[in-house]
Amino acid sequence: MQRPATIDVQIPTHDVVLDGILALVGGARGIVVFAHGSGSSRFSRRNRDVAEALQAAGLATLLFDLLSAEENARDRMTAEHRFDIALLARRLTDTVDWLGQEAATRALHIGLFGASTGAAAALITAAERPQRVDAIVSRGGRPDLAGDALGKVQAPTLLIVGGWDPEVIALNALAARQLTCAHRTAIVPNATHLFEEPGKLEQVSRLAAAWFATHLSATNS
Repeated sequence: MQRPATIDVQIPTHDVVLDGILALVGGARGIVVFAHGSGSSRFSRRNRDVAEALQAAGLATLLFDLLSAEENARDRMTAEHRFDIALLARRLTDTVDWLGQEAATRALHIGLFGASTGAAAALITAAERPQRVDAIVSRGGRPDLAGDALGKVQAPTLLIVGGWDPEVIALNALAARQLTCAHRTAIVPNATHLFEEPGKLEQVSRLAAAWFATHLSATNS
């Protein structure tokens, strides 16, 4: 496989400029934007591993920080931003809009990969940008925190949860009942919330790659 072209980018939002890592793949069918969870960043090892698997499947990726460096430092002490779903969703929506304006990415269909609280932000953004977001994957996510936006999501949505994560399984089931779009829940057996057990994150990557390949390709046909 040809190595992706990796570019450090700065993404302007309504209130701050966010740092990101854009990986462009030749002939990409789409781009997957990562919305990370509590206390994480664009350097998350788990998300970087999934991103590499998606790149190998022919998809461009964008890993970026939902918080500025100053906000992230404050959040590590106070946790005041990590559950501010409205703030995270606004930042993600601004990022989707930015991708639509950039020459390198504006022709690509967009998928969102949300982890933990980032999954709620992804669903809200999808509800607000139905013409721009074509597929969603949630990894150990909190889609229930998307509230009323759940019923407005049009993008096909895959909810991935660890089989040893009963509380999050229940919360995902609650959210799934409110989704009116095409959706599926995938339970990864013998996996905890962070999918740290051997081989489990690889299963997440395969599920996500198949979902995005199917739904982002379909929008191009």
